[in-house]
Amino acid sequence: MKKYLNLVAPIAVILPAIALSGCDTPQSGTPHQAAQPQGFEQAYQSISSEDLRQYTKVISSDEFEGRSPTSPGEKKTLDYLTSEFKKLGLQPGNGDSFLQPVELLEITADPDITLNIGDETLPYGENMMLSTSREQELVELKDSDVVFVGYGINAPEYDWNDYAGLDVKGKTVIILVNDPGFENPDSGKFQGKTMTYYGRWTYKYEEASRQGAEAAIIVHETEPASYGWSVVANSWSGPQYGLVKQNGNMDRVAAEGWIAHEVAQNLFRHAGFNFEEEKAKAMQGPYSQALNIKASATIKSTLKKSDSYNVIATLPGSSAPDEHIIYTAHWDHLGKDPSLKGDQIYNGAQDNASGTAAALTMAKAFASLDTPPARSVSFLVVTAEEQGLLGSKYYADHPIIPLAKTVANINMDAMNILGKTKDVTVVGKGKSELEDYLEKAAKRQGRYLVEEDKPQAGYYYRSDHFSFAKKGVPALYAEGGSEPIDEATAQYRKRTSLITTGCYHQVCDEFREKWDFSGVQQDTQLLFEVGYDIANSTDWPQWSKSSEFQRPAQ
Repeated sequence: MKKYLNLVAPIAVILPAIALSGCDTPQSGTPHQAAQPQGFEQAYQSISSEDLRQYTKVISSDEFEGRSPTSPGEKKTLDYLTSEFKKLGLQPGNGDSFLQPVELLEITADPDITLNIGDETLPYGENMMLSTSREQELVELKDSDVVFVGYGINAPEYDWNDYAGLDVKGKTVIILVNDPGFENPDSGKFQGKTMTYYGRWTYKYEEASRQGAEAAIIVHETEPASYGWSVVANSWSGPQYGLVKQNGNMDRVAAEGWIAHEVAQNLFRHAGFNFEEEKAKAMQGPYSQALNIKASATIKSTLKKSDSYNVIATLPGSSAPDEHIIYTAHWDHLGKDPSLKGDQIYNGAQDNASGTAAALTMAKAFASLDTPPARSVSFLVVTAEEQGLLGSKYYADHPIIPLAKTVANINMDAMNILGKTKDVTVVGKGKSELEDYLEKAAKRQGRYLVEEDKPQAGYYYRSDHFSFAKKGVPALYAEGGSEPIDEATAQYRKRTSLITTGCYHQVCDEFREKWDFSGVQQDTQLLFEVGYDIANSTDWPQWSKSSEFQRPAQ
């Protein structure tokens, strides 16, 4: 479960408003067959399973201690990555440095928190989670009026505003998870079952903050959330990370959290309302209802600031070096847990030593070209993805390469270790013209594009490419599909899935010699060709008209 910091305006409003000066007027267009300098085919074929295997094995080894930000494992990881990029012949991406400092704020809430709301006294963890993103050791919520605000969405392009005519300053808002299309897919509202960013819990806290609310609490329901209560409880306990901000994040709601579905039902009943009836009204159109009850809570937190680093390396373009294609991956994972018996290291082999390995292997292929691509190609390997996309968010807020000169972002996160596939899964399929380039490269491999199997889970908003998308830079996230290339691969896939299923964010996500890296190779070659074609094109790929993101107006 991922945490992000707040935007400063509704997504539909902020993207066109971002001023990106100095950019040539982007031209829409589909990919064309670029004139390929001698060496493309050799570079493409040089992307080997063995390189990918070796990089993954090294980066996920115990020596790197689980790669937790600000830990000794980070220092070892940074030293390794900068050394490898130097060996490959890439240049430092940040002046004379391969590193970009990222100042992190660690907030650990005292679990002795009680939320008093109406007639309910809710203990921390069991069916209520509460914390703060503010840089404050003590946050108090006192007799705050409670208002149900439906889905908590302000989306002009969908003609939807749950806050219309409502003053929630100083109040506590109760919000439904997901967006109005999920449970009413035939209504024509939003994008049906496919979640928009308005359905993500991160957006709901951001919007509540913009509206001036004092606290924002989301009602958890497993199906629309796409995960159970245990995920909420595990993700929101212990240290939580954010970026250090000059204002101490005081523009954020003071308290943010979750309550379980049954708690909401009891709460509404005691307030004289039926939760399911109120939810049904909220599904039909913008809706709010004062509950005529109060909320109080005290949150005590321990604060700690520390520095972590993004890694950025660049292969300068041969004729348009100021224009960049940026590949992203995250180097971090969850570190060590000394309280565990036996294995204490979260090695993060698939998530995301494999994506970092793909970045290094791809950099090697680009560096081997006889003639560099026309545009520059940069590799941004970020920190603190697991803490809420913080490294990529910091970069997007403090770009080294101007966003106006960033043609596209291509993301690599948790590569396919289950063998070659006939299909390519496009997360957030239909969002941009980058998929035209992807389709061309997929056809070269005899593959076809498919939608992710759970678009309602909103995975497009849960990895580092999203930090670029929020700023209007077209961003692609594609990965191995689900249809094995042959029967032998199908049998391997079944065997391996039995071992790896359930290893997400667990100590069992560790390198295995029996892993088949041919699927990782296949996808790395695929994304190499996408970036190569864009880098040798004069096109500026655009978002689709149905996307909630758009390039800023020039």
